[in-house]
Amino acid sequence: MSPLILVRLYREDDLVSGDLVKVTSRPLIGVTTSELRPAEGAHFAHHSEPPRQMLALGMRYLEAVAAAGGIPVILAPLPAGRLESIIERLDGICLSGGPDIDPACYGAEAHPELGPTEPEVDLFELGLARAARRRGLPILAICRGLQILNVARGGTLVQHLPDHANPIRHRQSEPAAEPTHGVTIAAGTRLARLAGSGRIDVNSFHHQAIDGLGVGLQAVAWSDDGVIEAVEAPGERFTVGVQWHAECLTERAEHDRLFLALVDAAEADQSFLREKAA
Repeated sequence: MSPLILVRLYREDDLVSGDLVKVTSRPLIGVTTSELRPAEGAHFAHHSEPPRQMLALGMRYLEAVAAAGGIPVILAPLPAGRLESIIERLDGICLSGGPDIDPACYGAEAHPELGPTEPEVDLFELGLARAARRRGLPILAICRGLQILNVARGGTLVQHLPDHANPIRHRQSEPAAEPTHGVTIAAGTRLARLAGSGRIDVNSFHHQAIDGLGVGLQAVAWSDDGVIEAVEAPGERFTVGVQWHAECLTERAEHDRLFLALVDAAEADQSFLREKAA
């Protein structure tokens, strides 16, 4: 998809005003697509392409990034050798949700309740998270993305929360736009400042969660049953991960601010690099 088409989809207001310079200078935010779907059973429109394996990504991620002022760039899971050429073209990263991570990535045996995994996609996203950290790119990690962020830094996961007799239902049946439980946020953290409160309501669509924290990460929010719901990386430009699907809650200011902060950090990074090049 060309940049102009992306602009027409997401930032028509800028085109109407004629401010194409403003549009093309917006930060590029790479969004991962961790879910692969088989062609079997998929609906194909009349005269469409033949059935084949497909990447899947919810449009809400792209809409949330665009509404915050960034230009979303969908990242295909390419071989690890091409990571640096991808990273050097981006201003920020959004690690999206998706299926379970192969437990071999953090040295564990597979749990009986482990869902389908995509080991090659895991390796790409783990490499992407590490490369983004090396380059100092802003990172917003969501649901599986939070878990990828943690594992990329040597952390581990709880593979099946129901084993721990959690009183909170972490896989809701309600629509994603409806929060179903609260989380408590540590005072003085970046997330607390963005949320404007020490307590917010979130949605929940996961059966796994952080166990051991990765290097450089700090837990900053918890559900009432003690599950880690968010992390930050103190001292880094912007590294925030949340276990809930914030992209589906952006009509609420406290969740929308996550995407605004990602884009703001990416814009600041753009300015820094331009000044350095000059």
